Amino acid sequence: MALFDLTGRVALVTGANTGIGQGIALALAAAGADIAAVGRSEATETAAKVRSMGRRCELVGADLSSVGPVTEVVGTVVSKLGRLDILVNNAGIIRRADSLDFTEADWDAVMDTNLKTLFFLCQAAARHMTGWSGQTGQRGKIINVASLLSFQGGIRVPSYTASKSGVAGLTKLLANEWAAKGINVNAIAPGYIATNNTAALQADETRNRQILERIPEGRWGAPEDIGGAAVFLASKASDYVQGHVLTVDGGWMGR
Repeated sequence: MALFDLTGRVALVTGANTGIGQGIALALAAAGADIAAVGRSEATETAAKVRSMGRRCELVGADLSSVGPVTEVVGTVVSKLGRLDILVNNAGIIRRADSLDFTEADWDAVMDTNLKTLFFLCQAAARHMTGWSGQTGQRGKIINVASLLSFQGGIRVPSYTASKSGVAGLTKLLANEWAAKGINVNAIAPGYIATNNTAALQADETRNRQILERIPEGRWGAPEDIGGAAVFLASKASDYVQGHVLTVDGGWMGR
């Protein structure tokens, strides 16, 4: 189990206040990591649970709809927790409308948050990670949260599909560039996970039935289902894994 031990490591998790981000943060903490929870909303519940495990948790407020806070966020995490070993880019938004009616404002909002800010957070974290990786022999780990729509088209979510397809491609590019610098860059593509963001789908009897019929597991995923994948990609166990987009979907993509 030493391969999965994250003791002494520091993980920056965006959007950790609820849902998938919270599930990832708690799983990393359970494996030994200290957590920096970054987002517009204070992840007070997440922090309390992380601290109850005996790990440190710093709350860093930032609006990630633009790249403005990126440099300060990484600097704050390093200043308060001493280092940055793991970056999890989980924060994201979605806008729904028919493509004939989709607005430029909705396009830009989603692309800025889901792809542009994600790239510059990767860049800022990697600049820090490359500074100590060669000296310590420990690899930096970057985990981007992609989507099933990194592989499929979907409907009525053009900017979301474009952004998540971009996340998958960007993950591969950064892995190509940074592998030799001691950094692993991979992504997780969650399936249908029971969170606040999917509450409307779960409440729609017809749509809920259709979704469950397509999932071989026969159930919605839970945030903790994503946590194990995150621990693997954050740990030494994945040191030879690069540019991979790992689906955690109950078998949806294999159907």
